[in-house]
Amino acid sequence: MGGGCGSHVVMFHLKPARWASLICVMALPVGSTLAEQYLVYVGTYTGPKSKGIHAFRTDTATGVIEELGLVAETANPTFLAVHPDGRRLYAANEVGQFDGKPGGGVTAFEIDLRSGALKETSRSSTVGGGPCHLVVDRTGHQVLVANYGGGSVASLPLDSAGRVGAHTAFIQHRGSSANPARQKEPHAHSINVSPDNRFAFAADLGTDRVYAYPLDPAKGLVSPALESSPALAPGSGPRHFAFHPNGRHAYVINEMLSTVTVFQYGAAKGALTAVQTIGTLPEGWQGSSSTAEVVVHPNGRFLYGSNRGHDSLAIYSIDGSTGRLTLVGHEPTGGKTPRNFNLDPTGTTLWAANQSTDNIVIFNVDGATGRLKRTGQELKMGSPVCVKFVRVP
Repeated sequence: MGGGCGSHVVMFHLKPARWASLICVMALPVGSTLAEQYLVYVGTYTGPKSKGIHAFRTDTATGVIEELGLVAETANPTFLAVHPDGRRLYAANEVGQFDGKPGGGVTAFEIDLRSGALKETSRSSTVGGGPCHLVVDRTGHQVLVANYGGGSVASLPLDSAGRVGAHTAFIQHRGSSANPARQKEPHAHSINVSPDNRFAFAADLGTDRVYAYPLDPAKGLVSPALESSPALAPGSGPRHFAFHPNGRHAYVINEMLSTVTVFQYGAAKGALTAVQTIGTLPEGWQGSSSTAEVVVHPNGRFLYGSNRGHDSLAIYSIDGSTGRLTLVGHEPTGGKTPRNFNLDPTGTTLWAANQSTDNIVIFNVDGATGRLKRTGQELKMGSPVCVKFVRVP
């Protein structure tokens, strides 16, 4: 595993202080002082155009991107997560069978911060099929996984070296919802951890629920789900979830109805209370579309959501006191099926990953208005689906 690193180097010269990456894009917390260099890891759907995880090195001061190539061969690493220490990477292998047994998997890698190479250290079954999202808890003791195909969530322990073990908890969701084509059964689509690491929230597209679970870093997810776990409008299809930087509000993007639901968050009891639901598409638009990713800007003033079909990013301003959203506008992503996008750690650029057209389009972010403007830079890659930034000390 991990062949191909360093096979060739390509330098992309971007505009000053602008840099790029490829796909689910999520940035590591970097503290008050931003590093000038990052490693960027890109998860993909594997096939003729990709064999696993690719990497880039970026320099925020010069705008230069160095292509490091394929750094790990692994099946369908469609979502990535980084350990809090910034030295280990985890991939959700979105498959129906893993190591010859039913279910998907998680593969753990050690990061070489100098070369960007990944060394596989361990792997473990997620028990449920088709894991599509994962996160490492804030203490670095557990990997939490959402199994879309299996309609379940699981937690897998990490040892002191970051190696992943057999699951400590597995919770099967039950139920269905209004859409017979998509919601005959549960489909857990994401799992996220609260700012204080006391709760985990699993958005389930099949049951129209956001399940809140107590989280024990030693044991993982604790069943049953809290009674306060909110239900969404029938047929919503909740997909991805994000907290506001202030920890008082949270957002879920609803894939099937193309909406975003705003929650007030009660940290004491892990309670989510819906206060608003707003559409992601232009008024009057009649085409077929669904949503994918939702990201809050680091400054807490703006929120972005991706539309697949309309192939755009919906841009919202956020009311700082209530968390409510006001639509600012839409920006075409420069490709088809923007499954994922993310902001760089400074919040000055945004990468829109277009899965169906195998490209990433880079935008400048106006910090005053939240609006986006293409930089003219575009990167090509087969079926990009997740991007993670790792700070280089």
